[in-house]
Amino acid sequence: MAGRGKLIAVMGDEDTVTGFLLGGIGELDKHRRPNFLVVEKETSLAEIEEAFRCVWGEGGWQGSGRSEEGSGGVSEVSEGGFLAREDVGMILISQALAEQIRPAVAAHARALPAVLEIPSKDHPYDPARDSVLRRARGLFAPDELR
Repeated sequence: MAGRGKLIAVMGDEDTVTGFLLGGIGELDKHRRPNFLVVEKETSLAEIEEAFRCVWGEGGWQGSGRSEEGSGGVSEVSEGGFLAREDVGMILISQALAEQIRPAVAAHARALPAVLEIPSKDHPYDPARDSVLRRARGLFAPDELR
């Protein structure tokens, strides 16, 4: 990807993702994988985790393999989730969704792609549950903040 910027991926409810898509972040990579995931009531936790991270096993891709055209669903030929994609530099995930897959979000320790939790229409932002904010607080002792 020399000479090109990184993409912003977004995961959330339909209204949140649509807002970002209207703002112009929607892209497809060379394998026709979108950089967004619309999570609906029918979307399983396994599908959400597949879209977020790379889940490889001996036989290749592990998971449901369900694909939904136009919804940002995970494809069977996918090489991994947003964390595994080299063209993604930031993942915006609604905080309510991040709570559902908290172990996967907490396990991500690399600088890129950065994972930022955002509020959604139905769930306001709660700083106490934000993993990035908790990590940032851990970098500084309370004495250093004065």
